[in-house]
Amino acid sequence: MKVVVDQDLCISCGSCIDTCPEVFDWNDDDKADSKVDEVPAEVEEQAKEAVESCPTSAISEQ
Repeated sequence: MKVVVDQDLCISCGSCIDTCPEVFDWNDDDKADSKVDEVPAEVEEQAKEAVESCPTSAISEQ
């Protein structure tokens, strides 16, 4: 599973980082971004929760 953050939609609320810090972190523009190419199997559920909880639907699974 891969996740992508649409930088144009991200409002920097940090919900995804709070939910799954193993996958998401702040980038140089102070927006959330995926820090892994592939989501580790052991945190897939948390990553999916982060996708679903994003208030602007900026995160997508690929």
